[in-house]
Amino acid sequence: MKQNWPKQIWTVRHGESAGNVARDAADLAGHPRIDIAERDVDVPLSALGQQQSDALAAWFGDLPITEQPNVILASPYKRAVRTAETIAEKLSASMGIPVSVDERLREKEFGVLDRLTRRGIEELHPDQAEFRRILGKFYHRPPAGESWCDVILRLRSMLDTVSLHYADQRVLIVAHQVVVLCMRYIIENLSEQKILEIDRQGDVSNCGVTEYVASSEEGVGGGLMLKRYNFVAPLVEAGAPVTAQKDANVAAR
Repeated sequence: MKQNWPKQIWTVRHGESAGNVARDAADLAGHPRIDIAERDVDVPLSALGQQQSDALAAWFGDLPITEQPNVILASPYKRAVRTAETIAEKLSASMGIPVSVDERLREKEFGVLDRLTRRGIEELHPDQAEFRRILGKFYHRPPAGESWCDVILRLRSMLDTVSLHYADQRVLIVAHQVVVLCMRYIIENLSEQKILEIDRQGDVSNCGVTEYVASSEEGVGGGLMLKRYNFVAPLVEAGAPVTAQKDANVAAR
């Protein structure tokens, strides 16, 4: 039976970013705004984030060639691209894998709530805090921003592209926390309640790996079966600190 899905998909959250660090500092100081000079798209990895990326890259590089990614897709955000490139560099000696940027993998857009802490949202946009309370994070769309449903809509399109162009390939996707969770929602056909329950159990770790493998027993053309979620053993084994820090815009997430 022809396989319409890749034989393997890894989804990885980028390494710790300077935005993660800035958000923690803003929360600790009780500030309403997060002090970040760059656009969110330009926020780089922190030194620790690069260390995490190096550790994960070494793990992928140590896999047998026949089990390594042969397609790498990334969010256009600098921290995701750098994480993906770090992994690709470990594979390049034997495989020469380029990193392909897909804007549909970008971070959730936060609109008027961008760079605000929870305190900042409650003080500066109390109406949006109330709308979010009523609608829930899955459906709430801040002005000029996106809801989780909006992210899911673009990811459905992205997965159609993956199925069309990368059937029977081994695909690595490097993106963001919400993207990792929304991919689970789509691939596993989860409900709103189930994916939010998974979200409440804890943040996706920086450089945490979610892995799916093809299963010919699931539907016409085969399907994907979850093998592991939020896998951080490569970081632990390399001595790289494991972080599950909230992103800079987590209050709006």
